[in-house]
Amino acid sequence: MHPAGPSRRAILKGKLASRQASVDVHSIHVSSAIVSVLPHRRQEVLERLSRLPGVEIHHVESFKIVAVIEADDGGAIGSRLAEIATWTGVISANMVFEQAVQLSDIGEPT
Repeated sequence: MHPAGPSRRAILKGKLASRQASVDVHSIHVSSAIVSVLPHRRQEVLERLSRLPGVEIHHVESFKIVAVIEADDGGAIGSRLAEIATWTGVISANMVFEQAVQLSDIGEPT
């Protein structure tokens, strides 16, 4: 018997929304994350993170990197963090905070 909620695989892949649901094009999801890395791999991970669209590095200290990630939906952020967590040199990639912001609230055209 399967549980009524989403599967573990769906959660890890950031696919919580039903296939019929559409992305709200009038909002953006913003998340902060802590990426813990092996110190000797920090520069390599920083370079890879800086090349990802929608990712900004805000602080670096020994083995921790604080990043802000923007995406059209929360599932995309979860998928991005799951991907980062698999990189060589990354110990963990964890979301700290997430907020959905209406584009009109930040002066962006909708």
